[in-house]
Amino acid sequence: MVLEREPAPLTGRKDAIRESLLWVRLASWWHRFRRFADVFRDSRLGMIGLFILLAFTFMALSAPILTSAGLLRNPDAVLCGADFHVCPTSGIDEMDYAPPNGYVWLGTDQRGHDLFSRLWWGTQNTLLIGFMASALSMGLGTFVGMVSGYYGGWVDEILMRIVDFFLVLPTLVLALLLMGLFGRTAGLVGYITIIGVTLWASTARLVRAQVLSLKQRQFIERARAIGAGKTRIVWHHVFPNAFSLVFAEAILTIAVAILTEAFLSFIGFPPPGAQTWGVMIEYANLYSAVQHGLVWWIVAPGLAIVAVVLGFTLLGYALDEIFNPRLRRR
Repeated sequence: MVLEREPAPLTGRKDAIRESLLWVRLASWWHRFRRFADVFRDSRLGMIGLFILLAFTFMALSAPILTSAGLLRNPDAVLCGADFHVCPTSGIDEMDYAPPNGYVWLGTDQRGHDLFSRLWWGTQNTLLIGFMASALSMGLGTFVGMVSGYYGGWVDEILMRIVDFFLVLPTLVLALLLMGLFGRTAGLVGYITIIGVTLWASTARLVRAQVLSLKQRQFIERARAIGAGKTRIVWHHVFPNAFSLVFAEAILTIAVAILTEAFLSFIGFPPPGAQTWGVMIEYANLYSAVQHGLVWWIVAPGLAIVAVVLGFTLLGYALDEIFNPRLRRR
């Protein structure tokens, strides 16, 4: 008597199919990453930008660890005495406007704070504002560009007129206008939102142009032929192919967001409750750092802003060259 095997449960087959598809996707992503890394290593400017950003990332992440270990001073601590110890409750012997020396490498400010520690700690909030504002700008610009480019018609007309309104106003003028209206009561989240809102329009235009090109491709026609809806085509077929462009644009937008924050801080609109390089420059100008011989109070955060913007710019251009074969052939 021959015993017939019972068919495998349907749920077991589905799990096996899902597991196999997952491994295929992971293998595909790993192959793409390795191919990208091979091309990126040949970009000298991209590698320079990456090393610069890794150095500033180390500063941002290591600030709490170095402070707790005693290798970096508390940026809010007031220093007193010839040995620059932390003052007790009273500040009778505060070392205000001290020049750079072996204890404080960049000197102290008008309250006796260590400027080197404030510069090191300022990396955190500066990069945070840049990343968050860029993420908001990319998200809003990508959404508007994808919907406008694919759906077209009256939707495209309305969205593009809104984009044109934001593009007509210069970025800094729009940021100043929004800061004057909401900046004093917005908080840090609102501050980041204001910077992000001023930067999204150019991204929307860029993504829309890319979508107009992609939606005419053959794989989009095939997706329509098998009955895929517009929403699925936009986010499952068009967006993955436009993501590389969005990612390269996001890197460049971080640099613009950092510069915008530095400018707003310098003219009297600092991020509330956050110590950044722009805030350091604002205080240096407000408390006459040059007149007190503390040139590094201005120069150090200024050079840090230039360096981090240069790093993001080099990395963004390198990624744009990698993701755009036409530029790579040139």
